[in-house]
Amino acid sequence: MEYFCTLFNQFYLARGLTMIESLFQYCLNANIYVFAFDQETFEYLSSLNDPRIIPISLHEFEDEELLKIKKSRSLAEYCWTSTSSTLLYLFKKYNLPQCTYLDADLFFYHSPEILIHELPHKKSVLLTEHHYTPKYDTSQKTGRFCVQFMTFKNNEEGVKALKWWREQCLNWCFARFEDGKFGDQKYLDDWETRFPFVHILKHLGGGVAPWNIQQYDLQEDNFILHDSGESYPLVFYHFHYVKFYNEFLELGRYKLSEEVILQIYKPYIQKLLEKEKVLPKNLNVNGKNPYPFTWKFPFVQIKRKCKGVNYLYRWEDWKNL
Repeated sequence: MEYFCTLFNQFYLARGLTMIESLFQYCLNANIYVFAFDQETFEYLSSLNDPRIIPISLHEFEDEELLKIKKSRSLAEYCWTSTSSTLLYLFKKYNLPQCTYLDADLFFYHSPEILIHELPHKKSVLLTEHHYTPKYDTSQKTGRFCVQFMTFKNNEEGVKALKWWREQCLNWCFARFEDGKFGDQKYLDDWETRFPFVHILKHLGGGVAPWNIQQYDLQEDNFILHDSGESYPLVFYHFHYVKFYNEFLELGRYKLSEEVILQIYKPYIQKLLEKEKVLPKNLNVNGKNPYPFTWKFPFVQIKRKCKGVNYLYRWEDWKNL
């Protein structure tokens, strides 16, 4: 059995369920614990009655220390603050031998076991690097590692790292760069030396994302060819910065080839739209809101067009791609 966990609220419900379905497609022995960050999400997940999906409510999960700092964090910052605590909660309550945390906006194209099994017997934590394309490298501010996919063993070493991480995040976890910190993930920068039991993922088919997809060419059967000349199965793609608006769809501000948009993004967005049709109508399952128009809008569009990263589509235009 492979154990996973994630967290999301109703605004990411379509993404979270789409990620879970792709996980189950390629990892037949997966169980996933979902920390539901609102009651609507908890009730919907509970109604599925799927033994592979174990929903956990905030009432069950939150402890005194988390509640103490909750009002000082935005929703995103509170989610970041909580990541380490979710894993510690699972280890304590369910005594899982190990668990892999997944961001809700991932999508799997091959089994994540390919990555998890890379963790050596003598190591207890698996981290994934951003592997930024050089022109997008913000690691000095946002960190060398991405929290997106992390495996921890339930042993003295894994728990030690999680407790240290939780303490730091409780003290400070905000969406800004300050005194060498950024959110929850800049704390991971020195883990390779701080914790000798940490393993850095070597497989370049894990952690593919808009900030590094420029280093790959797509191949058949969900394989990718890296600039190094090595071919890898595309294990998962991280759909960071995909935003739904009433008028528009936005794919972010990184350079994406037409091939990537049509073969990676187009099918994924279609799955999210299909989820929107079948999920409860009273829930905002894709986090769709009006676009925040300001006087800067036309100038921002011109700037993005000049940079070749104008990925703001009217829905009609997107459907006709």
